[in-house]
Amino acid sequence: MRAKQVVSFIVICMVLYWIAPGKAQVPRQKVPVRLYNTAKQKLMEGKQIVGATVFSPDPNIYCAMANAGYDFLWIEMQHSPLTFEDVARMIWACRGAPAMPFIRVPDATEGDIQKATDIGAVGIIVPTVDMVEKAQAAVKWSKYPPEGRRSQGNGQYGALWGNDYRETANENMMVVIMIETPIGVENAEKIASVPGIDVIFAASTDLGNFSGHRQGDREYEAMVTRIHDVTLQHGIRLGGPQAWKGRPGFTFFQGPGETQLIQSGARVNLALNPAGAQPRVAPIEGTAPH
Repeated sequence: MRAKQVVSFIVICMVLYWIAPGKAQVPRQKVPVRLYNTAKQKLMEGKQIVGATVFSPDPNIYCAMANAGYDFLWIEMQHSPLTFEDVARMIWACRGAPAMPFIRVPDATEGDIQKATDIGAVGIIVPTVDMVEKAQAAVKWSKYPPEGRRSQGNGQYGALWGNDYRETANENMMVVIMIETPIGVENAEKIASVPGIDVIFAASTDLGNFSGHRQGDREYEAMVTRIHDVTLQHGIRLGGPQAWKGRPGFTFFQGPGETQLIQSGARVNLALNPAGAQPRVAPIEGTAPH
């Protein structure tokens, strides 16, 4: 009986302590984190975003693309000889540009993702995700604790994104998972269940490469449909090539590379002054184009 009385006394004291004046527990209100990743902000608002693809290490080409109106740049480090030193120089040369720097890393390893985030990428694109473990690794190395296991070290991220980078990085980082194989399609449900994924990208070329089917084939379209349905059911944004911009549900798009853009730009330029057209005033060398 004495034991019960003691327990009751302790419980009463605890209740009185918490309801005493000045001790009432007021739920903490979460302070909104500063968002500087404008591509992520647009995506969260339900808008479509497009990123051109960068293969060249030339900072001038990078800056021309970063200021051309794209929401982000898909910096290609899986299928190019670009080094992290090259990309760090490019991002720094065009700091403050409207297009956000996203990097497709070679793999979901700590080394690749750590270097990419340290040099200032605010989007990590991971290719060929077949198994749930790779999707988990992508989030793990992209985010600081407690959401992930990214370590804190030196890098140009602070100079690019501000002194509060450590407090804001997780909210601004975008993790993009690419499903490119029939195995990945089969495991789409498990992959989409991983917390921290922002976009699942249906890789148009490699879905055909690994399956042996072409776009328009029933088997191919069934894979795309499965990725589409599972991704949207989990509240994740859906990505694909820019040619799929008209497909329902897709909001994240990879645009062309610089060679295609130069070719397209040249065609537009050549069409400006056809033979017999009224002469125009030539631009002054050294001035910015209008």
